[in-house]
Amino acid sequence: MINESKFQGKLTEDVKVKLQALWIFATFNYIYADVLTLFDKTVATNLSQGSLLGAAILVETAIVMVLLSRILPYRANRWANIIVGVINTLAVLISLTVATPALYYLFFAVIEIATTSFIVWYAWNWVSNEA
Repeated sequence: MINESKFQGKLTEDVKVKLQALWIFATFNYIYADVLTLFDKTVATNLSQGSLLGAAILVETAIVMVLLSRILPYRANRWANIIVGVINTLAVLISLTVATPALYYLFFAVIEIATTSFIVWYAWNWVSNEA
């Protein structure tokens, strides 16, 4: 016979690992898109300290979700992934409206939006096995 509580615990661990992997993937895409933007001569580089701080906070939310997706308990984990996933998805969508995006930026944006949308969907559909 299969120990049901051990099996349910394994399912929760699998969801945490998948969410963690998705946040790692999203983070690498955010960072690499930003690195390429540094080499884009058409992008103005006179950003304010406030804008840079906002960008740093936004990227940090994705970085911290790598850790939190692994260690938070079910309810907090689920809601943190939903909220931060929505915020990051909206931030990328809004960034596309600032100016006509370069093709490389559009490419990364599509991947980032798909990834964070999947994180939100995955967390939204995550059913507790703790009950």
